[in-house]
Amino acid sequence: MTEEAFDVIVVGSCMTDLVSQSPRLPKGGETIHGHNFFMGFGGKGANQCIQAARLGAKTTIVAKVGKDSFGDSYIQNFKDNGVHTGFVGQTSCAATGVASIIVTDAVTTIFNPAPAIPDLDPDFYLVSDVFCCNESEAELLTGSSVNNVEEAHWAGRELLRRGCRAVIITLGAQGCVVLKAQESTAKHVPTTPVTAVDTTGAGDSFIGALAFYMAHYPTMQLEEVARRATQVAGVSVQTMGTQSSYPHKRDLPAELF
Repeated sequence: MTEEAFDVIVVGSCMTDLVSQSPRLPKGGETIHGHNFFMGFGGKGANQCIQAARLGAKTTIVAKVGKDSFGDSYIQNFKDNGVHTGFVGQTSCAATGVASIIVTDAVTTIFNPAPAIPDLDPDFYLVSDVFCCNESEAELLTGSSVNNVEEAHWAGRELLRRGCRAVIITLGAQGCVVLKAQESTAKHVPTTPVTAVDTTGAGDSFIGALAFYMAHYPTMQLEEVARRATQVAGVSVQTMGTQSSYPHKRDLPAELF
């Protein structure tokens, strides 16, 4: 087997999304009419991998899917998006959605603690080059409220104290905050206001774009990387769906590249 060099290596999950649209959530035992249904490709690891690939990164994913129609479709989806599938396994012992997780020391590590747990193993902080979480995850991990930029600054400093080299806390429409271990000042990266249609998978779009920029522009300041990733994610929320909403490089302004 010949060795290949990749810009971005993702270790994570592959999930098939079954999406129903309805006017509201049903109550217990209630049946309500929906107005749309579609199936799509999801899973946090796969989402991030697809977004990085669509921006032009040479990308591969380490994952496992079932020997079922969903698994077959997912592998084809990776191929259609230019993602190397040599490290995607298939098993008859479990259904699609089971991930095989391996972390190496050979690549810059972006760690996304989702779904977050309050007693996260301390080693995760120590091996994270960039620890990237949203406000609710930061709140659960630190035990403090994270509703605005100032509170995110405090939570980010707490995460830095646990050993992360850098921290990014995403705040939805408020953008994100960026903190680095070697700098005393936190930076707020605002976002451009857009009309959001569907925010599903926006965090994964952000992290996939983050990985792309870090791989292709290694000397770029982290706050600029975050600013560009925020713009990419801002495009994704303007369209329904998860991966189907992720922009290709051709869909984005030239100044992002």
